[in-house]
Amino acid sequence: MQARDVLFCLREGRTVEPEAINRFAKDIGNGRVTDAQAGAFAMAVCLHGLDDAGRVALTLGMRDSGKVLSWDLPGKVIDKHSTGGVGDAVSLLLAPMLAAVGAFVPMISGRGLGHTGGTLDKLEAIPGLRTHFSEVQFRSIVKAVGCAIVAPTPDIAPADQRLYAVRDVTGTVRSTDLITSSILAKKLAAGLEALVLDVKTGSGAVMQDLGVARALAQALVRTSNGAGCPTSAIITDMSQPLLPSIGNALEIADVMRAFDSGLGALVEVAIELGAQLLVQANIFYTEKGARDELIKHLEDGSAKTKFGKMVAAQGGPENFAERWEDYLNIAPAYEVLAPIDGYVQAMDGTALGQIVVDLGGGRQREDDQIDHAVGLSGIVRLGTKLCCGQPMASVHCHDTKSADQAIHAVQLAILLGPTVPVPKPLILERITG
Repeated sequence: MQARDVLFCLREGRTVEPEAINRFAKDIGNGRVTDAQAGAFAMAVCLHGLDDAGRVALTLGMRDSGKVLSWDLPGKVIDKHSTGGVGDAVSLLLAPMLAAVGAFVPMISGRGLGHTGGTLDKLEAIPGLRTHFSEVQFRSIVKAVGCAIVAPTPDIAPADQRLYAVRDVTGTVRSTDLITSSILAKKLAAGLEALVLDVKTGSGAVMQDLGVARALAQALVRTSNGAGCPTSAIITDMSQPLLPSIGNALEIADVMRAFDSGLGALVEVAIELGAQLLVQANIFYTEKGARDELIKHLEDGSAKTKFGKMVAAQGGPENFAERWEDYLNIAPAYEVLAPIDGYVQAMDGTALGQIVVDLGGGRQREDDQIDHAVGLSGIVRLGTKLCCGQPMASVHCHDTKSADQAIHAVQLAILLGPTVPVPKPLILERITG
């Protein structure tokens, strides 16, 4: 089928053979499909959708439009992906934990856009650390350390890079089929043997509605398994940030504290994702065995050591794991005080994330420069009882005018009331097929 034939069938809501979808996707990457045709394709998929076979074909076509890595390592090559949210630094904790167990984690990650933070932006709060590497350098770090967290190179799924730019200007970003293929094309290009997905829902997530998050999780799992990569998903609650902080250097600081304490929501989610992934990859037979092994490497410090080696291998300080407080640049703190007595009933995670963006800690456009030092810390947890005048968070910024505006915005984003809220579990659902 020619490109126009594919578009005609999709426009009419007809089923298109997977081979034709696959070829169309590859032709987006090599330039044979025009921007107009790519936009028409995105709109047709957004309106009529694809079946499972079509979604797999689109994913594989976008993956195969560029470089697909293969590995020869003494262990399984595995990874995790999150659909995004505020205060979500799971990757920074989980990748070295998995490496400590003996797996290899070549994590190709992204930057923040909108109210959610990006893993690469957080890492770059560490002085000297780089996230852009050649394939040879990337392979060397993964082999030597067991994990690396890097930016994608231009030859990884170029069809996805081009189609995403078209979607952004044609109002077709929010399509389950296109989101699924976009996520998986890049992940599968890394040559993975197993993948786990952290699909977030709640006020701080990109997918705030549970039903929408569930549909995306199911599509991701079916498509990735159909593409030959054993995959499962966990739907996790993001009614509040996983960390008590939002902001790049502040989140790195809290990750380092989590390595030492082994406690908190971030650790709980990381262990659940890691255990499911290790079973998915047939590294462990039971989730209990996998969970116990991850906890052991967290408690004995070997996971933290792996993180330090990864930081050093990517250009950061050699002794960052031991002396991280000496290296992180964090802006001065201004306390946010509770305006009334009450229990923390709810919080608007999107608003909290946007406050950090407005302070300069995130970007509205891809070319915006980030201030890694700003953000929020000490954010109270849901259910906390506060008296008027008690701290509910701290704002980190460089001037009192910005601080006053942010303090007021945080007070509006955190709802206090007279009753204790019913807590939600962190792990809402598991999707294995």
